[in-house]
Amino acid sequence: MTRELSISIIGLDTSHAIELPRLLQAPDRAEGLAVSGARIKRCLRFETPFQNKEGLDQRQKQLEQWGVQVTESFDEAIKDCDALMLEINDPAYHVDYFSRCAGLGKPIFLDKPLADTFAHAEQILAEAAKRGTRFFSGSSLRFIPQLEEACQRVPAPTCASVYGPLGKAPAGSSIVWYGVHAFEMLQRAMGNGARKVMTRKDDKGAVVLVRYQDGRRGIVELNDGAWIYGGTLRTQTMARPFTADLTRMYPDLLTRIVTFFQGGSAPVTLEATREIMAMLDAAERSLTSGVEEATGL
Repeated sequence: MTRELSISIIGLDTSHAIELPRLLQAPDRAEGLAVSGARIKRCLRFETPFQNKEGLDQRQKQLEQWGVQVTESFDEAIKDCDALMLEINDPAYHVDYFSRCAGLGKPIFLDKPLADTFAHAEQILAEAAKRGTRFFSGSSLRFIPQLEEACQRVPAPTCASVYGPLGKAPAGSSIVWYGVHAFEMLQRAMGNGARKVMTRKDDKGAVVLVRYQDGRRGIVELNDGAWIYGGTLRTQTMARPFTADLTRMYPDLLTRIVTFFQGGSAPVTLEATREIMAMLDAAERSLTSGVEEATGL
Protein backbone atom coordinates (compact mmCIF):
# COMPACT_ATOMS: atom_id res chain seq x y z
CA MET A 1 0.00 0.00 0.00
CA THR A 2 1.32 3.46 -0.91
CA ARG A 3 2.11 5.57 2.13
CA GLU A 4 -0.11 8.61 2.61
CA LEU A 5 1.87 11.72 1.71
CA SER A 6 2.17 14.75 3.97
CA ILE A 7 1.68 18.01 2.06
CA SER A 8 2.34 21.57 3.13
CA ILE A 9 0.52 24.49 1.53
CA ILE A 10 2.29 27.79 0.98
CA GLY A 11 -0.28 30.59 0.81
CA LEU A 12 -3.84 31.10 1.97
CA ASP A 13 -5.07 33.97 -0.24
CA THR A 14 -6.83 31.69 -2.75
CA SER A 15 -9.95 29.54 -2.47
CA HIS A 16 -7.86 26.64 -3.76
CA ALA A 17 -6.16 26.53 -0.36
CA ILE A 18 -9.56 25.47 0.98
CA GLU A 19 -11.07 23.51 -1.91
CA LEU A 20 -8.12 21.15 -2.43
CA PRO A 21 -7.76 20.19 1.27
CA ARG A 22 -11.54 19.72 1.38
CA LEU A 23 -11.25 16.90 -1.16
CA LEU A 24 -8.48 15.19 0.80
CA GLN A 25 -9.73 15.32 4.37
CA ALA A 26 -13.00 17.16 5.03
CA PRO A 27 -15.34 14.80 6.93
CA ASP A 28 -18.29 15.84 4.79
CA ARG A 29 -16.52 15.65 1.39
CA ALA A 30 -18.65 14.16 -1.35
CA GLU A 31 -17.93 10.46 -1.78
CA GLY A 32 -17.60 10.64 -5.55
CA LEU A 33 -15.27 13.64 -5.44
CA ALA A 34 -12.91 12.57 -2.65
CA VAL A 35 -9.21 12.18 -3.43
CA SER A 36 -6.93 9.82 -1.48
CA GLY A 37 -3.21 9.27 -1.05
CA ALA A 38 -2.24 12.49 0.73
CA ARG A 39 -3.14 14.78 3.58
CA ILE A 40 -2.54 18.49 4.16
CA LYS A 41 -0.66 18.89 7.44
CA ARG A 42 0.43 22.54 7.49
CA CYS A 43 -0.27 25.84 5.76
CA LEU A 44 1.69 29.09 5.66
CA ARG A 45 -0.50 32.21 5.78
CA PHE A 46 0.39 35.75 4.79
CA GLU A 47 -1.54 38.71 3.48
CA THR A 48 -1.47 39.77 -0.17
CA PRO A 49 -3.58 42.29 -2.12
CA PHE A 50 -5.85 39.34 -2.90
CA GLN A 51 -6.87 38.57 0.70
CA ASN A 52 -6.97 40.57 3.91
CA LYS A 53 -6.56 39.44 7.52
CA GLU A 54 -10.27 38.83 8.04
CA GLY A 55 -10.45 36.54 5.03
CA LEU A 56 -7.32 34.68 6.11
CA ASP A 57 -8.75 34.23 9.60
CA GLN A 58 -11.90 32.65 8.17
CA ARG A 59 -9.90 30.27 6.01
CA GLN A 60 -7.58 29.38 8.86
CA LYS A 61 -10.57 28.45 11.02
CA GLN A 62 -11.86 26.14 8.30
CA LEU A 63 -8.50 24.44 7.75
CA GLU A 64 -8.00 23.92 11.48
CA GLN A 65 -11.32 22.08 11.62
CA TRP A 66 -9.82 19.64 9.11
CA GLY A 67 -6.66 19.12 11.14
CA VAL A 68 -4.38 21.53 9.28
CA GLN A 69 -1.91 23.56 11.33
CA VAL A 70 -1.80 27.15 10.03
CA THR A 71 1.30 29.19 10.79
CA GLU A 72 3.08 32.40 9.84
CA SER A 73 6.50 30.72 10.10
CA PHE A 74 7.93 29.41 6.84
CA ASP A 75 10.22 26.96 8.65
CA GLU A 76 7.31 25.59 10.65
CA ALA A 77 5.12 25.29 7.55
CA ILE A 78 7.59 23.12 5.64
CA LYS A 79 8.49 20.91 8.60
CA ASP A 80 8.46 17.16 7.85
CA CYS A 81 6.47 17.46 4.63
CA ASP A 82 6.82 15.19 1.58
CA ALA A 83 5.62 17.73 -0.97
CA LEU A 84 4.58 21.35 -1.37
CA MET A 85 1.65 23.10 -2.98
CA LEU A 86 2.17 26.80 -3.66
CA GLU A 87 -1.37 28.18 -3.46
CA ILE A 88 -0.67 31.90 -3.80
CA ASN A 89 -3.34 33.87 -5.65
CA ASP A 90 -1.08 36.84 -6.34
CA PRO A 91 1.43 35.66 -8.98
CA ALA A 92 3.80 38.51 -8.09
CA TYR A 93 4.78 36.43 -5.02
CA HIS A 94 5.60 33.27 -6.96
CA VAL A 95 9.28 33.94 -7.71
CA ASP A 96 10.13 34.60 -4.09
CA TYR A 97 8.31 31.65 -2.56
CA PHE A 98 9.29 29.20 -5.29
CA SER A 99 12.93 30.18 -4.79
CA ARG A 100 12.57 29.52 -1.05
CA CYS A 101 11.04 26.10 -1.72
CA ALA A 102 13.11 24.94 -4.70
CA GLY A 103 16.13 23.89 -2.65
CA LEU A 104 14.21 21.72 -0.20
CA GLY A 105 14.31 18.58 -2.32
CA LYS A 106 10.51 18.28 -2.37
CA PRO A 107 8.21 17.99 -5.41
CA ILE A 108 6.15 21.14 -5.93
CA PHE A 109 2.83 22.05 -7.49
CA LEU A 110 2.84 25.76 -8.33
CA ASP A 111 -0.75 26.82 -8.88
CA LYS A 112 -1.41 28.83 -12.02
CA PRO A 113 -0.28 31.15 -13.45
CA LEU A 114 3.41 30.34 -13.31
CA ALA A 115 4.29 33.99 -12.55
CA ASP A 116 3.12 37.54 -13.09
CA THR A 117 5.46 38.16 -16.05
CA PHE A 118 7.37 36.07 -18.56
CA ALA A 119 10.65 37.38 -17.15
CA HIS A 120 9.73 36.11 -13.68
CA ALA A 121 8.58 32.81 -15.17
CA GLU A 122 12.01 32.41 -16.70
CA GLN A 123 13.55 32.99 -13.28
CA ILE A 124 11.39 30.23 -11.79
CA LEU A 125 12.31 27.79 -14.56
CA ALA A 126 16.00 28.62 -14.20
CA GLU A 127 15.85 28.13 -10.44
CA ALA A 128 14.12 24.77 -10.86
CA ALA A 129 16.76 23.64 -13.36
CA LYS A 130 19.58 24.82 -11.11
CA ARG A 131 18.17 23.03 -8.07
CA GLY A 132 16.92 19.94 -9.87
CA THR A 133 13.42 20.61 -8.55
CA ARG A 134 10.53 18.45 -9.75
CA PHE A 135 7.53 20.68 -10.25
CA PHE A 136 4.67 21.50 -12.53
CA SER A 137 2.16 24.29 -12.87
CA GLY A 138 -1.25 24.24 -14.51
CA SER A 139 -4.93 25.10 -14.51
CA SER A 140 -7.63 22.52 -13.91
CA LEU A 141 -9.32 23.71 -17.11
CA ARG A 142 -6.79 21.94 -19.33
CA PHE A 143 -7.90 18.59 -17.86
CA ILE A 144 -11.69 18.87 -18.24
CA PRO A 145 -13.14 15.77 -20.00
CA GLN A 146 -14.99 17.81 -22.62
CA LEU A 147 -11.76 19.44 -23.82
CA GLU A 148 -9.95 16.10 -23.73
CA GLU A 149 -12.69 14.55 -25.88
CA ALA A 150 -12.54 17.45 -28.36
CA CYS A 151 -8.75 17.05 -28.62
CA GLN A 152 -9.20 13.35 -29.38
CA ARG A 153 -11.72 14.12 -32.11
CA VAL A 154 -9.65 16.97 -33.58
CA PRO A 155 -6.06 16.16 -32.60
CA ALA A 156 -4.41 18.65 -34.95
CA PRO A 157 -6.68 21.73 -35.24
CA THR A 158 -5.70 24.51 -37.59
CA CYS A 159 -7.96 26.93 -35.72
CA ALA A 160 -9.17 26.96 -32.13
CA SER A 161 -11.36 29.41 -30.28
CA VAL A 162 -11.79 29.23 -26.53
CA TYR A 163 -13.64 31.40 -24.04
CA GLY A 164 -13.61 32.00 -20.33
CA PRO A 165 -13.98 34.71 -17.68
CA LEU A 166 -11.88 37.84 -17.38
CA GLY A 167 -11.65 38.11 -13.62
CA LYS A 168 -10.64 41.42 -12.08
CA ALA A 169 -7.28 41.17 -10.36
CA PRO A 170 -6.89 43.25 -7.15
CA ALA A 171 -3.30 43.85 -8.26
CA GLY A 172 -1.36 43.24 -11.46
CA SER A 173 -2.70 41.97 -14.77
CA SER A 174 -6.21 40.51 -14.94
CA ILE A 175 -5.31 38.78 -18.21
CA VAL A 176 -2.36 36.99 -16.62
CA TRP A 177 -4.14 36.23 -13.35
CA TYR A 178 -7.44 34.87 -14.67
CA GLY A 179 -6.99 34.63 -18.43
CA VAL A 180 -4.59 31.79 -17.72
CA HIS A 181 -7.52 29.34 -17.58
CA ALA A 182 -8.57 30.01 -21.17
CA PHE A 183 -4.98 30.14 -22.42
CA GLU A 184 -4.34 26.75 -20.81
CA MET A 185 -7.24 25.32 -22.82
CA LEU A 186 -5.85 26.88 -26.00
CA GLN A 187 -2.37 25.48 -25.42
CA ARG A 188 -3.77 22.03 -24.61
CA ALA A 189 -5.60 22.03 -27.94
CA MET A 190 -3.02 23.68 -30.18
CA GLY A 191 0.28 22.65 -28.65
CA ASN A 192 3.28 24.93 -28.98
CA GLY A 193 4.27 27.37 -31.71
CA ALA A 194 2.59 30.66 -30.72
CA ARG A 195 4.57 33.60 -32.08
CA LYS A 196 2.40 36.75 -32.26
CA VAL A 197 -0.40 37.97 -30.01
CA MET A 198 -2.89 40.82 -30.47
CA THR A 199 -5.33 41.91 -27.75
CA ARG A 200 -8.41 44.09 -28.25
CA LYS A 201 -10.48 45.40 -25.33
CA ASP A 202 -14.21 45.92 -25.78
CA ASP A 203 -17.36 46.39 -23.70
CA LYS A 204 -17.58 42.64 -23.01
CA GLY A 205 -13.98 42.08 -21.95
CA ALA A 206 -11.09 41.32 -24.29
CA VAL A 207 -10.43 39.24 -27.41
CA VAL A 208 -6.96 37.87 -28.06
CA LEU A 209 -5.72 36.66 -31.47
CA VAL A 210 -2.80 34.24 -31.39
CA ARG A 211 -0.81 33.56 -34.56
CA TYR A 212 1.30 30.42 -34.83
CA GLN A 213 4.53 29.92 -36.72
CA ASP A 214 2.91 27.44 -39.13
CA GLY A 215 -0.11 29.62 -39.96
CA ARG A 216 -2.53 28.23 -37.39
CA ARG A 217 -4.80 30.62 -35.52
CA GLY A 218 -6.06 30.76 -31.96
CA ILE A 219 -8.71 33.04 -30.49
CA VAL A 220 -9.22 33.62 -26.79
CA GLU A 221 -12.36 35.43 -25.61
CA LEU A 222 -12.12 36.74 -22.05
CA ASN A 223 -15.54 37.84 -20.88
CA ASP A 224 -16.60 40.09 -18.02
CA GLY A 225 -19.12 38.49 -15.67
CA ALA A 226 -19.62 35.27 -17.67
CA TRP A 227 -18.27 32.37 -15.61
CA ILE A 228 -18.43 29.66 -18.25
CA TYR A 229 -15.73 27.99 -20.30
CA GLY A 230 -15.71 26.30 -23.67
CA GLY A 231 -14.61 26.57 -27.26
CA THR A 232 -14.37 24.94 -30.69
CA LEU A 233 -11.53 23.08 -32.38
CA ARG A 234 -11.52 23.09 -36.18
CA THR A 235 -9.77 21.92 -39.30
CA GLN A 236 -10.86 22.64 -42.87
CA THR A 237 -13.12 19.59 -42.82
CA MET A 238 -14.32 19.13 -39.25
CA ALA A 239 -15.19 20.98 -36.06
CA ARG A 240 -15.76 19.95 -32.46
CA PRO A 241 -17.34 22.34 -29.95
CA PHE A 242 -17.13 21.78 -26.21
CA THR A 243 -18.57 23.32 -23.06
CA ALA A 244 -16.81 22.74 -19.77
CA ASP A 245 -18.55 20.80 -17.01
CA LEU A 246 -16.74 21.99 -13.88
CA THR A 247 -18.12 19.30 -11.55
CA ARG A 248 -14.84 17.40 -11.36
CA MET A 249 -12.58 20.39 -11.95
CA TYR A 250 -10.75 20.21 -8.61
CA PRO A 251 -10.74 16.41 -8.10
CA ASP A 252 -9.25 15.78 -11.54
CA LEU A 253 -6.50 18.34 -10.92
CA LEU A 254 -5.77 17.12 -7.39
CA THR A 255 -5.57 13.48 -8.49
CA ARG A 256 -2.86 14.48 -10.96
CA ILE A 257 -1.02 16.45 -8.28
CA VAL A 258 -0.99 13.52 -5.86
CA THR A 259 0.12 11.11 -8.60
CA PHE A 260 2.99 13.48 -9.46
CA PHE A 261 3.98 13.74 -5.81
CA GLN A 262 4.04 9.94 -5.64
CA GLY A 263 6.66 9.89 -8.41
CA GLY A 264 4.52 10.02 -11.55
CA SER A 265 5.26 12.10 -14.62
CA ALA A 266 4.23 15.74 -14.71
CA PRO A 267 0.83 16.09 -16.43
CA VAL A 268 1.98 19.38 -18.00
CA THR A 269 5.42 19.87 -19.52
CA LEU A 270 7.48 22.86 -18.51
CA GLU A 271 7.75 23.73 -22.19
CA ALA A 272 3.96 24.03 -22.41
CA THR A 273 3.80 26.07 -19.22
CA ARG A 274 6.52 28.39 -20.54
CA GLU A 275 4.56 28.97 -23.75
CA ILE A 276 1.36 29.74 -21.83
CA MET A 277 3.23 32.32 -19.79
CA ALA A 278 4.75 33.84 -22.93
CA MET A 279 1.29 34.19 -24.52
CA LEU A 280 -0.17 35.76 -21.38
CA ASP A 281 2.69 38.23 -21.12
CA ALA A 282 2.38 39.18 -24.80
CA ALA A 283 -1.40 39.56 -24.45
CA GLU A 284 -0.98 41.97 -21.55
CA ARG A 285 1.68 43.96 -23.42
CA SER A 286 -0.55 44.14 -26.50
CA LEU A 287 -3.44 45.41 -24.38
CA THR A 288 -1.21 48.29 -23.29
CA SER A 289 0.54 49.00 -26.59
CA GLY A 290 -2.41 48.49 -28.92
CA VAL A 291 -0.25 46.56 -31.39
CA GLU A 292 0.64 42.95 -32.00
CA GLU A 293 3.33 41.68 -29.65
CA ALA A 294 5.79 38.79 -30.09
CA THR A 295 5.86 35.96 -27.57
CA GLY A 296 9.66 35.91 -27.72
CA LEU A 297 9.75 32.14 -28.17
